[in-house]
Parts: sequence; C-alpha cells; structure tokens
Amino acid sequence: MNIKRLILQGEGTTLDFKKTITSVEKIAKSLVAFANNKGGQLLIGVADNGAIRGVKSEDEERYMITKSAHQFCKPAIEPEFEEIYVDNKLVLVVKIAASDSKPHYALDEQKKWWVYYRVNDKSILASKIIIEVIKGGNENTDNVICYTDQEQKLFDHLTQEGRITLKQFSKLTRSSYRQSQKVLVSLILGGIIKPVTSEKEEYYVAT
Repeated sequence: MNIKRLILQGEGTTLDFKKTITSVEKIAKSLVAFANNKGGQLLIGVADNGAIRGVKSEDEERYMITKSAHQFCKPAIEPEFEEIYVDNKLVLVVKIAASDSKPHYALDEQKKWWVYYRVNDKSILASKIIIEVIKGGNENTDNVICYTDQEQKLFDHLTQEGRITLKQFSKLTRSSYRQSQKVLVSLILGGIIKPVTSEKEEYYVAT
C-alpha cells in the first residue's frame, strides 16, 4: 500500500485521517458511517491536512478502536489493521468493510444510539428515512431511481438556484415532509445529490 499516494487523494467517502484516537465515542461515529456506506479506511497518525505524524503507541490505538468497534457499535464491527512505516513513522491503517448487517448504531457520550453514514468527508447523522433506505440497501444493492414529476421539479430548482432545503422541496412539490425526505434520501444514496450541513441548516446540491 502506498500511503503517501493514498493521502494525496484527501479525505472522502471512503478515507478518513485521524492524528490520534481521543474518544471511543467519536471513533464509533466514523466506524459505523463507513460500515453503513461503502466501507472505508482510517489512517491513524495522519493529521487532517495530510501531514504524517505517526502513532505513539499502536497497541493503545488498536485497543481503543477495537473497544469502540465491539462495545460502542451495534451490531459490532470487525476492523482489520495494518501497520505501515512511512519516513520512520508508524501509520495504523484501519479497514472497515461495507456491512451486510446495516444499519449500525454508534453510542454517544449521553449513552444514546445513533446511525451515521458517510457523505464526502463527513460522518452524517442519519434521519429515520435514511435508516429505512439503508435497511433496504441490504436487500437490493442495485437500486433503480425512477424520476417522477417531483424529481424533475427538484432538478429544475437546482439548475436555477443551486441548492434546496427539505422545507423548500416539500413546498415546491406540495408533498409531506416524510414523502419529500424519502425522495431526497433516495437521490442522496443514489449519488445524484448530496447534503451540505451548516450550523444553521441542511440543504442539498447536485453532485
């Protein structure tokens, strides 16, 4: 494995950098997000900017990740580990496979279980509708998206405005929030649109 070449790709849907593991709860979010999506790799000992820092104790990092995967992920996740030296610095590669037991839940600091999934370089909290779509993905990995008048109105709006919120889409199509969420989630998981989350709102743009 060429770690430097991998790092140059940058963080994304299947790649995440961690300088160190500071919390079993936080790492559980990344683990379930990968397992609930396409799988991925965590590079421990690599800073967010891609600088290779190396890990001080691979045994401690491995222990925390394994503890997180087994005790803070439900169903439990089985990570694979690989140790690679780069410029005399040790990078711990953690491989998470796409799961056949979706959805996986992560336990947070308040002892509540949440589902996350990976969008670009973020582990996003999944809504109830997204959870149902993730469940459906276990049964049918070749989802066919049938475009209706709702989707066409969405595409026209994105062409003109560049972005849309759930509230706007619901109003545009005169649909319930539940029906609108279902359409948006299907398009997200189909790679047609992607969510953008800020402190104030979540909106959707074309990929």
